[in-house]
Amino acid sequence: MHHNLSSLSLARSGRSKRESSYDRSGGNKDYYSIVPGENKQICRIQGAGAITHIWMTMATDAPREEQYLPRKIVMRMYWDNESEPSVEAPIGDFFGMGHGLTRNFTSAALMMSPEDGKAFNSFFRMPFASEARIEIESEASEPIKFYFYIDYEQYDKLPDNELRFHAEWRRECPTDGVSDQGMDNAYFEFGGKNTTGDGNYVILDAVGRGHYVGCNFNVHNLRETREWNWYGEGDDMIFIDGESWPPSIHGTGMEDYFNTAWCPQQEVCTPYHGIIMGGGWNWSGKISTYRYHILDPIMFDKSIKVTIEHGHNNHRSDDVSSTAYWYQDEPHRPFSPLPKVAGRMPLPDLKPFDSTSIKQIFGHDNP
Repeated sequence: MHHNLSSLSLARSGRSKRESSYDRSGGNKDYYSIVPGENKQICRIQGAGAITHIWMTMATDAPREEQYLPRKIVMRMYWDNESEPSVEAPIGDFFGMGHGLTRNFTSAALMMSPEDGKAFNSFFRMPFASEARIEIESEASEPIKFYFYIDYEQYDKLPDNELRFHAEWRRECPTDGVSDQGMDNAYFEFGGKNTTGDGNYVILDAVGRGHYVGCNFNVHNLRETREWNWYGEGDDMIFIDGESWPPSIHGTGMEDYFNTAWCPQQEVCTPYHGIIMGGGWNWSGKISTYRYHILDPIMFDKSIKVTIEHGHNNHRSDDVSSTAYWYQDEPHRPFSPLPKVAGRMPLPDLKPFDSTSIKQIFGHDNP
């Protein structure tokens, strides 16, 4: 079912269909109104098929745009009459970026497009055998206008080898680190040994058979110091089918897992990895990055636990959040309860370093 330029000429079976928020009266009110506290079912597709593309955008129905709206709106998806959602995430995080913010970026699977990244797109394939249902819950302060396209293919029968799409949001704020008081900065950044993986930040913990297809990952650097303050020295460790440390897939550092190098801050977007936000001076502030295993999915037969250290040896205490994406057989393990809106809000931006601090750290002024 993989489509690329060389397969576009091949005949296909099925019907192309769409659910959208268009004005059924023929007018121009082409959005759904969702009020605070409402959980609105925006589509329920009966029969067999696969969602192939989703476009969504939203705005507060008020003169001033509401801050951090992408963290206040939650999207849930259910396949084949299941009672527990297979997708549950704040809407901005689902579409590739955390912190309640939007930025223009492009990947093979997820995109935020102009204006200012407020047009959300997904090209993940989402199959279903008998039903697909999508709900939008608002914990915003004001009513919102919600626009959407859900493009899908309808089939007589879904092939037996199609797994179900899943996505789950997680956050630790702060991660369980150690105090740097009285500790040499080099030891804080590089010292100690992690020979178990215990205490790593958990991106995904799933049971069943399937394959992990990536994540977006967001860090708010909460360490205020004039010392070298790189946040990303933690190794990725992916434990497959209950294996012990060292796992089959063990990496060498956060930036390496995200296919970048040398403590990067430059923002870049490629089909399968990127940095949407690079952070401020001395790696301060908020960072957002992604890695999608489209060509190299990570397979598991019984279980998978995708983890990463928060700083080497889990020394750092930062605000870390992520959305994991994977396919698996049903049933899936129920997700941890999603925090209410207060537990999803980003922290205030920390005060940037002033020019004196920058000169002490880097030996020159901010250019």
